[in-house]
Amino acid sequence: MNTLLRPAVSLFVLLSVITGLLYPAAVTGVAQLAFPAAARGSLILKDGKPVGSELIGQNFTEPKYFWGRPSATSPQPYNARASSGSNQGPLNPALADAVKGRVEALRAADPGNGRPVPIDLVTASASGLDPHISPAAADYQAERVARARKFDASRVRQLVAQHTEGRDLGIFGEPRVNVLKLNLALDAQAR
Repeated sequence: MNTLLRPAVSLFVLLSVITGLLYPAAVTGVAQLAFPAAARGSLILKDGKPVGSELIGQNFTEPKYFWGRPSATSPQPYNARASSGSNQGPLNPALADAVKGRVEALRAADPGNGRPVPIDLVTASASGLDPHISPAAADYQAERVARARKFDASRVRQLVAQHTEGRDLGIFGEPRVNVLKLNLALDAQAR
């Protein structure tokens, strides 16, 4: 028995050190060297202090800010500890009710806007943490934001255009606008 136990324990300790210490340390070191910003959480700083991450949405509700995609996380929106979608399919009445309520809220916040509401303003992403909206969703909100800030709408649309990110490598994904970066740019314009 002792002849079998010793090699098993030795192998367990060796593999624990390799997979539990050495490998994670190597991967972390490579990530810090190759992708330092991403390895540190892609933090966005304002006056030297972190205000959020490029990768996690925030719950903006004031009319003077662009609003992001709805979040399906709980107990509060954009809870990174509870990343998940609603798991409601297109035939689920609860999803239809949620979308209807979100459309009504958008219409109430901007009663003069009769354009169709972009889908990404009324449906949550799979993670519930999406920090981006489509350029169409930003354009839909531009008039409301401009009115609330007493800005010219063309000035707000120009900021949207400046903060619109293209497709990754020119072919992957869709053009998108990071809501936190755009809102911080709006705040900087107000100074």
